[in-house]
Amino acid sequence: ISCYLLFFFFLLKPETAAVLKRTVEALLERGAIVRNLENLGERSLPYKISKHKERHRRGGYFLIDLEGPPSIVSTMMDHLGRDIDVIRRGFIKHPVSKTEECSGIIPVNYEDKLIAKK
Repeated sequence: ISCYLLFFFFLLKPETAAVLKRTVEALLERGAIVRNLENLGERSLPYKISKHKERHRRGGYFLIDLEGPPSIVSTMMDHLGRDIDVIRRGFIKHPVSKTEECSGIIPVNYEDKLIAKK
């Protein structure tokens, strides 16, 4: 499954690296391949979110482009749900780009070649 993991959290700047490191290590342990990590910056949340006995109005947004088995979604949602630094998390599936065949090369039918030699 090829997807994005979007999550945001409310932390001080030095702790940001620790949360990202924990999240990426958890993805790698579960068999994911991380293609890209993008910082979308600190923004106001779409609405006030109460999480871990705190109210949050702002959060740091991150987007991780990854490829992994479909079973990774439920295990990572559970893992990130227990992380006290993560306010909200979600997976967004994105389509895999199809490779185009080269129009200059004609595929060879090997069955016809074998039959013709007999």
